[in-house]
Amino acid sequence: MTERAHFVSARKAFHAKLLESTLTINSTGVVSNADSSNRTSKAIAAGIADLLQAQTIGERIAGQTSGNQFEQTCADFVQQTFLELGHLRPGQWDVHQVSGRNRLKIAEYEQYAHLVALDRAAKSDTELAAALGSDYTITPDIVVVRDLEEDGVINHPLPLVDNTVCRLASLRKLNGGRPLLHASISCKWTIRSDRAQNARSEALNLVRNRKGRLPHIVVVTAEPTPSRLASIALGTGDIDCVYHFALYELQKTLQSLGMDDAADLLAVMVDGKRLKDISDLPLDLAI
Repeated sequence: MTERAHFVSARKAFHAKLLESTLTINSTGVVSNADSSNRTSKAIAAGIADLLQAQTIGERIAGQTSGNQFEQTCADFVQQTFLELGHLRPGQWDVHQVSGRNRLKIAEYEQYAHLVALDRAAKSDTELAAALGSDYTITPDIVVVRDLEEDGVINHPLPLVDNTVCRLASLRKLNGGRPLLHASISCKWTIRSDRAQNARSEALNLVRNRKGRLPHIVVVTAEPTPSRLASIALGTGDIDCVYHFALYELQKTLQSLGMDDAADLLAVMVDGKRLKDISDLPLDLAI
């Protein structure tokens, strides 16, 4: 018997965990990631849930709660998949959901450590604070972080560095830097206009405010409606890519419902490499 690929099992476990907690169907048959006032959204969400073999019946949980659960489930999936890619992306990695909403949490990482000084200056200068606004405020939902490397690791299996060179390199622990932010993952259970704008604004802040290498900037969503997915997936310059929690099931649902226009729009995003499945995320993070 052929052993099932690990990413296949991880994807199934990801959906099973959502079915146990976040992806539910209420007493009127509305799936929890659907817009209850939108017939198309309800039909597509129901089709996806049916393909995922949704068995839970429950009233829709509060948006903040569903969002937190979705974030944790996504973080678990990235941990279980990306951390298996050490042969492709060596290093000491940490993947975790960001608890709380400390707007300077991002300053714990090398590329954004300078934001502490910026925040301190803004607090002491009202004109500067007014000019900056919240443009430097960045609060990722999930982070993928790479720890710095000791010289013993860098110099294995042959000597590469000594005290005369590489004295400012960010990866070298001896230089006294902070861990490197490898990826910022924003999780959106559903997409509304304000949530799409928030994700783009956060992405642009990551781009503008970093010193050094730009981390991966991605969005994971369970939004069922292609038109709303397009509001965040189309366009370039801010978000690397949007990852759908069940892209294959979404494609099959649109086909079975005969929603040709929606399927065409989805194809534009997929063919344009602006929308991918959640299973694509760990390998893309290994780039």
